[in-house]
Amino acid sequence: MQHQRAVRGTFSGRMTGLVLASVAGTLVICLLAIVWLTAQRIHDQAEQQALGIARTVASIPDVRTDVAAQAELETLDVAALAEGPLQSTLEGVRERTGALFVIATEDRGLRLAHPNPDLIGERVSTDPVALRGVEATSTERGTLGESVRAKVPVWSADGERVVGEISVGVGVAAVSADVRQAAVSVAVVGVVGLGLAVLTAVYLKRRLRRLTLGLEPDEIAASARDQAAVLYGVQDGVLGVSPEGVITVRNKAARLLLDLPHRDDPDDVVGRQYLDSGLPGRLEAAIGDTLHSGASTVGLRLTVGESSMLASVVPVRRDGVDLGGVAMLKDTTAVEALGSRLDAVEAMAGALRAQRHEFANRLHALSGLLAAGQLDAAQEFLQQVIESGPVKDPVPGIDAVQDTFLRAFVGAKGVQAHELGVQLRVGPETSFWQTVEDPQDATAVLGNLVDNAVRAALDGDGAEGHDAGPAGRGATEPWVEVDLLGDGDTLHLAVADSGGGVPEGLDVFAAGTTTRGGGDHEAHGHGVGLSLARRLARQRGGDVWLADAGGGASGGPGPDRDGGRDGDRGRDRCGGAVFCARLPGVLGHTTDWREEER
Repeated sequence: MQHQRAVRGTFSGRMTGLVLASVAGTLVICLLAIVWLTAQRIHDQAEQQALGIARTVASIPDVRTDVAAQAELETLDVAALAEGPLQSTLEGVRERTGALFVIATEDRGLRLAHPNPDLIGERVSTDPVALRGVEATSTERGTLGESVRAKVPVWSADGERVVGEISVGVGVAAVSADVRQAAVSVAVVGVVGLGLAVLTAVYLKRRLRRLTLGLEPDEIAASARDQAAVLYGVQDGVLGVSPEGVITVRNKAARLLLDLPHRDDPDDVVGRQYLDSGLPGRLEAAIGDTLHSGASTVGLRLTVGESSMLASVVPVRRDGVDLGGVAMLKDTTAVEALGSRLDAVEAMAGALRAQRHEFANRLHALSGLLAAGQLDAAQEFLQQVIESGPVKDPVPGIDAVQDTFLRAFVGAKGVQAHELGVQLRVGPETSFWQTVEDPQDATAVLGNLVDNAVRAALDGDGAEGHDAGPAGRGATEPWVEVDLLGDGDTLHLAVADSGGGVPEGLDVFAAGTTTRGGGDHEAHGHGVGLSLARRLARQRGGDVWLADAGGGASGGPGPDRDGGRDGDRGRDRCGGAVFCARLPGVLGHTTDWREEER
């Protein structure tokens, strides 16, 4: 590419040469035309000058009388004419006007006056056309050289016949001198014009290099193709802003993430100021910082509608030229959803490890009894294991959940909560016998709500008025309660906790919102979980909402804490918040066993 550029020259250099060639060619053509027209004008002026002199001389009465008198004679007296008044009169006119010659002839074409007296009495060297009664101008060569001459007839006193001719000539040398002087003046103007053209071409070259950033046309075309391929081939959103704050480019991903108008819409943001384009306020502030201070912004979390993204705004410079800034938008909705689903799998794996560890302990105890020879004790222990079945999940009421996957997930969350000192239980209102067809979204939403509730319960541990529920539970033991209900293919769930509730006026579903206190846990979200759960639910046509903010005795809806003892419900609902969710399409169609019995 560099070798080809050296051979062909740069685009700006070629454009400069083309401009100079065009201007120079135009100047040459114009100058030649001006010189030619000037020469014609000077020649015409010489003809008119000669014609004017000739007319004037031919109209002098004495000249007319003398010429008419000589026309009557058969023979001319050359000596007398050379010294006569006609010769002196015409020579005086020639000297005063600067003409090359002023000649008078009689009606036969014989000279009556001439600058060279020796030629008087001889016939003129050119055609005496004026003797035919007409005026004529021409450029001819005579005895005095080439000249622009005019010939005018001399009429008799009565004006009835031509008695002679007046011929006046202006030397071509004088005309040529005038033409050369005019040509020099035109050439000077041409040189000045060419100099201005050179300066203009140099300025154009520099401006072209600045505007094209030193790129050649083929490189610009390749850049345009690459830009289109990159902008519309990547999944990330791209938003370009000029140094003046005008949005110059945006791809489809940016339009979808930021919910911007279509490119065919009159309100399309391309070509508009970024402050007037409806961008999120935090993104506008980041772009402003980048344009004004050149600072980069990385890891800016934004939420627009159902989209969650990370934004980065960086300045762009090339060869020291400020090109503005570029905002990169990375959609994190799918990544966060995948993270929540992986957390659910990890929770179940952790629960299985705990159960495996407990089962290994039982096998070790049985092995020890057998090694000690205590066969009766070993048989009795083995019978107890058989009767108790597998290791039980520390989740009261989990038998109400019939789906294997969801039951395992709730049990896994119960193990995690138990390790943190929080009791997870299934509420007495739970009635769930359906099969979960789409466990990913179900566990992602339920897992986020349970995790947030556990954090809220830990932050509210020991707070005054937190009743653990039914008798037999610790008075200050934190708890989380889950209620599940299947309705066709829709899963309804509610998650309550014993924490301090949601502060008034706080939007816990906004991205980045947290109610973190001074401890090691975050209550009701750390900026991602709840907003993600709501987005996942709304993508399925469902929703997640705060049913009860808590913070005091609740008279609103909420799960029954005491196994159906209505008198204790208000006491159990003191403080904690209740979150509800509706997830359509996650359950398979299963006939209710109660309907089969009927």
